[in-house]
Amino acid sequence: MGDGLVPFGDLQEVDGARVLVAGLGVSGQAAREALLARGAVVTTADEHAEQADVRDVEGFVADGGLDGVDVVVASPGWPPSNPLLAAAVDRGIPVWSEVELAWRLRVDRPDGRGPAPWLAVTGTNGKTTTVGMLASMLRAGGERAVAAGNVGTPLAQVVTDPSLDVIAVELSSFQLHFTHSMSAQAAAVLNVAPDHLDWHGSFEAYAADKGRVYERAQVACVYNLSDPLTEQLVRDADVEEGARAIGVTLGTPGVGQLGVVEDVLVDRGFTPQRHTHAAELGTLADLAHLAGPDGVPPHVVQDALTAAALALAHGCAPAAVRDGLRGFAAGEHRSAIVAEVDGVRWVDDSKATNAHAAAASLAAFEPGSVVWIAGGLAKGATFDELVLARKDRLAGVVLIGVDPEPLAGALARHAPEVPVARVDPGDTGTVMNRAVDEARRLAAMVRPGPASVVLAPASASMDQFRSYAERGESFAAAVRALSRDAD
Repeated sequence: MGDGLVPFGDLQEVDGARVLVAGLGVSGQAAREALLARGAVVTTADEHAEQADVRDVEGFVADGGLDGVDVVVASPGWPPSNPLLAAAVDRGIPVWSEVELAWRLRVDRPDGRGPAPWLAVTGTNGKTTTVGMLASMLRAGGERAVAAGNVGTPLAQVVTDPSLDVIAVELSSFQLHFTHSMSAQAAAVLNVAPDHLDWHGSFEAYAADKGRVYERAQVACVYNLSDPLTEQLVRDADVEEGARAIGVTLGTPGVGQLGVVEDVLVDRGFTPQRHTHAAELGTLADLAHLAGPDGVPPHVVQDALTAAALALAHGCAPAAVRDGLRGFAAGEHRSAIVAEVDGVRWVDDSKATNAHAAAASLAAFEPGSVVWIAGGLAKGATFDELVLARKDRLAGVVLIGVDPEPLAGALARHAPEVPVARVDPGDTGTVMNRAVDEARRLAAMVRPGPASVVLAPASASMDQFRSYAERGESFAAAVRALSRDAD
């Protein structure tokens, strides 16, 4: 490593360091700006961005472009197999995520308490909701808190704010792969299901990167009792002395767990009387504003309990958990009812970008009542388990996407009795209008009703849309047009 960089430590002196930022997306731009502000000499590489110093990544590596580089900061969209990153690793040049950089750039708070601690959340699904709930709880407890990371403000933009008391951090497996020294005050893995296998190369590698969030955890590692792999990841982690494993369950909790008793969310993980009593944190009524068509979905309760565990690990009072849940507003495109037309409910859950999320979405509906709009970029995933688990909910399926075969094959194998309509990719600008027309036709065949048309694609959106948000907005616009026609 060249002069100007210290390998580890809370503060990172980068003045004069030679840093290559690979990828100029949102996190890459934030990393570049943070490094320049600290006096680093920054080179950027991106195959598409106009402001990049280098666009031809392979040629850059071949021509010795890594010569003299002290460290590479990799954007999350760049897999480890990328030629530039692979070459850096081969040469022994450190590769950091933007998260790793942010951890090293933290600043002390003015009261002498050191940098603001991180409460970190990862998982295949539910990260954004859980982090949002957590930030709401922290603020309800009087803390100056912000949510940052995978969705929202990049960490490199917030860690230099000395006024913050705590940061609620959402982390993807991409970000965790090149994160080496982070030590969260408390960390959680919500669930682990096959996703992004094209990026990681295998499910085992994907799970291992998720588990990195627990490394060096200081107070608590929160895991999901219904997902044994999350507990195993805690067991495998090297944590700080005294850090506790805290389980979360939708049932009655044991000692060291949070759970639900009747309609009450309770804590037996942190309360001093946990060996004999449970402390009340809130009730399901505090989540009523997050209810779906058939009540509060189980995964929402699971997210709330996980957020509560992290807030309690930070020292928040139970009342702050309750008030935070009451004050939390869910993000868009998460089981949102767009309209009801001719007795059919139209539900936008475009955020369900993988099989695990789609399974949770479909579980909230009555058997035989759902016309499912699904498909997109599969990211190397398969859908047999999803179809087997949720075929009882399906009254029909509308397949979108450039390559519908992964879902079509699973449906043919495990639910051949369910009618399936395919929307030809054709003009992507009209794909959702055509999908809505097909869904309306299938919904009219549901007997007895009522039916729900659910956009829960189980896939990424980038084959036909710029983002899951654009996909959801396109769906909502097509449904609203349908509603106007019905009027």
